[in-house]
Amino acid sequence: MTATNNAGPLAGIKVLELGTLIAGPFCARMLAEFGAEVIKIESPDGGDPIRKWRVLKDGTSLWWSVQSRNKKSLTLNMKHAQGREIARKLALEADIIIENYRPGVLEKWELGYEQLKALDPSTIMVRLSGFGQTGPMKDLPGFGAIGESMGGLRYVSGHADRPPVRVGVSIGDSVAALHGVIGAMMALRHRDATGGKHQGAGQMVDVALYESVFNLMESLVPEFDHAGVVRERTGGALPGIVPSNTYTTKEGENIVIAGNGDAIFKRLMLAMGRIDLAGNPELEHNDGRVRHTRQIDDAIQAWCDTQTIDGALAVLQAADVPAGKIYSVRDMMTDPQFLAREMFEQHQFADGSPVKLPAISPKLSATPGHTKWLGPTLGQHNDEVLQSLGYSADAIAAMKRDGVL
Repeated sequence: MTATNNAGPLAGIKVLELGTLIAGPFCARMLAEFGAEVIKIESPDGGDPIRKWRVLKDGTSLWWSVQSRNKKSLTLNMKHAQGREIARKLALEADIIIENYRPGVLEKWELGYEQLKALDPSTIMVRLSGFGQTGPMKDLPGFGAIGESMGGLRYVSGHADRPPVRVGVSIGDSVAALHGVIGAMMALRHRDATGGKHQGAGQMVDVALYESVFNLMESLVPEFDHAGVVRERTGGALPGIVPSNTYTTKEGENIVIAGNGDAIFKRLMLAMGRIDLAGNPELEHNDGRVRHTRQIDDAIQAWCDTQTIDGALAVLQAADVPAGKIYSVRDMMTDPQFLAREMFEQHQFADGSPVKLPAISPKLSATPGHTKWLGPTLGQHNDEVLQSLGYSADAIAAMKRDGVL
């Protein structure tokens, strides 16, 4: 892969991040990874709480090094009038504003979308919240776990005879962040097509966590509305699409086999030596296989009982049947596919100790993303950002004394 533009496709785009934890910062992180200048406003009193989440190094989260890479940290006391004034100046300079406070917080600071739009009609603001900017629940707190529950994901996750389970990462927040990135790019395209910064038409991108999750729920709505079907928890299986399930090898390892295409199913059965099932006309198409789900799953599990996981994968790959192990991070770090795709980046902390980060996705052939620096220290870019706004060294020193920074 040959890069022709190391600055990134979003070079020249300025982003103001007003948010904490996951959804808003992840949205801004992706823009920063592809060249946007992202200025993250943090409270002088400890900054973003994610700095202290999960595994720490020297008092700072390892997660922080990824979530805030390429961002500039500016501390502002938003309870102070001068802090709000600086934030407003940055907002009016920015191409995109990203925020994930509860609805109404920015309006109290006179930084709401309508307030900024009155000063600059080209304002683009991405607003991520639990339930959106309207509706009877808009003022309620809503973390990703609540979005996953209300959006339908938790209800279908897990086994039928047990309570719903969560995905092992903050998927609701991350999915909302991706919706925010998509919305920001579409709004930016529209603004530029209608005159550009200060002249073009801006807009608000209203992202609700529960709606972002709901957007992933496939055929849930028409199946219920038209056929009265409520999708339920089914463990490792994919209901109505057969076979697609998790099976266990003779060593007790799990293997996912997705033989649900008509031709793939036939190849799978032949690879297993089940000529009877491969040639059964009732199983030729998915609707017929659904009626015989138990028989097919039992046959695949019986075959897996005789196989090691590596042996099973070799047979299935030779037969061109989609199958795979369930990876832990330990598996990923040594996997030939991950390594060939350069999915890890080697970096150093300030003390010289090494650390690997996940590489940037998606991979663009001409303007790929790039890690310029790891998550910044709190207020690391105060002087740089404030000087760019025209503040003198004496004025910055005074703001530090007055508790603005």
